[in-house]
Amino acid sequence: MTLTELKYIVAVSRQKHFGHAAEACFVAQPTLSVAIKKLEDELGVIIFERGGSEISMTPLGAQICAQAEHVLEQTAAIKEIAKQNKDPLAGPFRLGIIYTIAPYLLPSLVRTMIETVPQMPLILQEQFTVRLLEMIRQGELDAAIIALPFNESGLTVQPLYDEPFVVALPAHHPWAERSAISAEELKTENMLLLGSGHCFRDQVLEVCPEMARFSTGSDGIARTFEGSSLETIRHMVASGIGITVLPKASVPDMQAADGMLRYVPLAPPVPSRRVVIAWRKSFTRPAAIEAICAAVLRCDLHGVTMLPNEPTTES
Repeated sequence: MTLTELKYIVAVSRQKHFGHAAEACFVAQPTLSVAIKKLEDELGVIIFERGGSEISMTPLGAQICAQAEHVLEQTAAIKEIAKQNKDPLAGPFRLGIIYTIAPYLLPSLVRTMIETVPQMPLILQEQFTVRLLEMIRQGELDAAIIALPFNESGLTVQPLYDEPFVVALPAHHPWAERSAISAEELKTENMLLLGSGHCFRDQVLEVCPEMARFSTGSDGIARTFEGSSLETIRHMVASGIGITVLPKASVPDMQAADGMLRYVPLAPPVPSRRVVIAWRKSFTRPAAIEAICAAVLRCDLHGVTMLPNEPTTES
């Protein structure tokens, strides 16, 4: 029995799919499947019931997976204790961050961390939310900055800030001089969205559910186009393909007139997302988390509402 095999069964128990679990662990599916079968043979039990595309855990398998999660958490804790000795701020901090936050928060955050806790350099990992959560659970990350909502047990969550959404338009668009745009109006336009896997895509679709039907070709519904990043989408908007919704931190100057884009606020109630930092309940460096939170509060993010007094929650 190895820690790698335990990581694999935990990943499958969470993803409910061997292929998705393999992707989350950055291995080929046959590698993961063979390792899990080897563990089942060693233990003499069936952990997962396999039936076509349906994957479910046996009752005994559920107990084994729960214990495997505990073992992985404790292994990570042992490593932290050994590395940090008596100073929780000494040594690298492994921080995950989602793609739609990283480019806009990290420049200020890294600078602030260097100024305030230079003895704790950041090891940064950009990824999708689901992968970051998996890495936290497996002890590969200390914490992650992500956006609510997400479903994850065994984590402590500290709110950092609330971030409103704004509309980005090509400079020649008829709405370019508007003071506000309603979410309802967006369904009449060609919309540019991030691809599947990005939580910001889901948040925009929640605000504007009509967009989820755009690709069906229903009468009266405009089309959507997908981009791989917010910056790519911003360039597509500038070229005149359509419009998009962006998080406010990605638009430091709403009045910017660069000849290609215009930014217009959404009408009240203004949709927004809550950005949080999440970490394992068993994490042994709470002072390091506090240092990260304090650094975020000092960051210069135009238009966001910092939440310095929000209590932590456990999921």
